[in-house]
Amino acid sequence: MAQNAATDAKAILRTGAEALIPVEISNEIIKEIPQQSKLLPMMRRLQNMSAKQRTLPVTSALASAYFLNGDTDNKKTSNAEWQKLMLTAEELAVIVPVPEAVLDDSSFNIWDEIRPQITEAMGMAIDQAIVFGTNKPSSWPNAIVTDATTAQNVVEIGTNEDLAGDIIGENGLMDKVESDGYYVTGFYADATMDAKLRNLRTTTNELLYLPALTANAPSTMLGRPIVYDNLGNFDTDEALMVAGDFSKLVYAIRQDITTKILDQAIIQNTDGSIAYNLAQQDMVALRVVMRIGVQIAKPATRRAGTNGYPFAILTPKEST
Repeated sequence: MAQNAATDAKAILRTGAEALIPVEISNEIIKEIPQQSKLLPMMRRLQNMSAKQRTLPVTSALASAYFLNGDTDNKKTSNAEWQKLMLTAEELAVIVPVPEAVLDDSSFNIWDEIRPQITEAMGMAIDQAIVFGTNKPSSWPNAIVTDATTAQNVVEIGTNEDLAGDIIGENGLMDKVESDGYYVTGFYADATMDAKLRNLRTTTNELLYLPALTANAPSTMLGRPIVYDNLGNFDTDEALMVAGDFSKLVYAIRQDITTKILDQAIIQNTDGSIAYNLAQQDMVALRVVMRIGVQIAKPATRRAGTNGYPFAILTPKEST
């Protein structure tokens, strides 16, 4: 009898999330994630995926043209080649614990409180995986910090005459990317960089950096947007800023989102300690899972062939 009573109690709480999460709410979460992530609005979004994987063609060899040596010289042939780049939709999940008393309060709009937490958490997870490789799915490309370091597209802060030189000068971040044949479309930086950039000026006292003056307008450097992370996504021991061609960083959402209400689970911290015992603390937890694919296209360029990389990183000064 005790076992039946426990089963009945569980059923009374919730058996699923369908009643709590209408389709339009699920779609709203998906739409909000690109806005909550700092990187996704800078990236190129592809059409939603209809299957787990999608193949993208990327140029791996470029055609060449030749002048003829005289009227009877033979015309030379050339070829262009493409390689396949695989985009794989991987699961991204978040669990939001909620006291049962909150759910039972009919005058409390639970979704107004939970939805921002879900979209912020998912946006943070995406940004950290792309830049630093934190909990990165194996099918996603190497972290930007990893491959930029391998490509030697790294500038230590203080290398040049000033911070402007480190970013836009010769041997600066932009030069590293441009030397590989790519165009810098923007910057992604830790929030602490904002104060360092605000007073940068030319030799004629003109501002190089224009901070955002309205909520909808980004800060800019040489007309390219700078987006700041103020959520602690940056591992400032590894990088302070990323500069690059963000059109080469692509993503697609696999248009499905699943939800489940947990009421008997134990939720652990990353160190294994117990954060919540849902049954003991009269709580339920909303688990939301979506799927998204990310890739970095590295097409061949005239300057670097297939050896270029479209991003460069500014690193902190090494301690001596």
